[in-house]
Amino acid sequence: MTVPILPTAELHLHIEGTLEPELAFALAARNGVRLRAADVAELRRAYAFSDLESFLDLYYELTAVLRQPRDFTDLAEAYLTRAAAQGVRHAEVFVDPQAHLSRGVPLEAVFEGLAAAFVGAEERHGISVRLIACFLRDRDPAEAEALLPRLLPYRDLVIGVGLDSAEVGRPPELFEQVFARAADEGLHRVAHAGEEGPPEYVRSALDRLGVERVDHGIRSLEDPSLTARLREEQIALTVCPLSNVALRAVPELGAHPLRRMLDAGLLATVNSDDPAYFGGYLHDNMTAVTRALGLTREERLRLAANSFRASFLPEADKQRHLAALEAVQAG
Repeated sequence: MTVPILPTAELHLHIEGTLEPELAFALAARNGVRLRAADVAELRRAYAFSDLESFLDLYYELTAVLRQPRDFTDLAEAYLTRAAAQGVRHAEVFVDPQAHLSRGVPLEAVFEGLAAAFVGAEERHGISVRLIACFLRDRDPAEAEALLPRLLPYRDLVIGVGLDSAEVGRPPELFEQVFARAADEGLHRVAHAGEEGPPEYVRSALDRLGVERVDHGIRSLEDPSLTARLREEQIALTVCPLSNVALRAVPELGAHPLRRMLDAGLLATVNSDDPAYFGGYLHDNMTAVTRALGLTREERLRLAANSFRASFLPEADKQRHLAALEAVQAG
């Protein structure tokens, strides 16, 4: 079954997670970094994970090849090329500044490199792009608090803050202070919650961090009162099907809760998370989950429309994209 490509917004994409093995080797050679694998094929075999922690071990190891601004530019440009071919028309991209600062890579190298690709992306690829700088939840919250003011000079590109990395044992409320400061600065707020962590983490992200979107949130359905709240308040959930299976959060795609989320009236969206590691970009995720769950054309259109409604785009831009999607539906 061929699944048509729809114009969509991507709201859960880690730019470091788009590092394909071929580019990793090219950047390693450029920067004199030695990788664990001897060749691309061996490295691809390492992209098999038992849980979130095993993925993060390789993920952070490979970030070592990102050293110079042009490395980040090459990484972003490669993503844009793939995303455009998969129907992405707007992307709100995560970046992990602490993962690079801890390696001695200046913040300027990260943001200047990404900006070189993202600023003109709409003209070159038909994709508007903004950044969400994520705090690493497995590090001291004081580190996030020190980082926040350093993000503010990049407000033309950075529209919000997020919370990612290993979830279990690191509840959202640890970062309540830095999220409150981000809100005072007018930044959008999102957080990973309810992937491996319990539904209580989703509630905490809403109540203690004031998040406007929940990243993943697939365990929310375990709590009927939380599910009702998410439906009533139409709080978006950025779901990543292939990632959920790869990290064993869901045993197989046929058991994925996406359809149940739609049936419950939740504002769910489909995204690719770390596509180089999990087997596919946005439309690859949509195709896989469509086949596994038997999603209808109307459900796919609803997911695409949800993505624009859940974005942080200005209202006029949301309506422009929704109009384009309605034209596809009419056709």
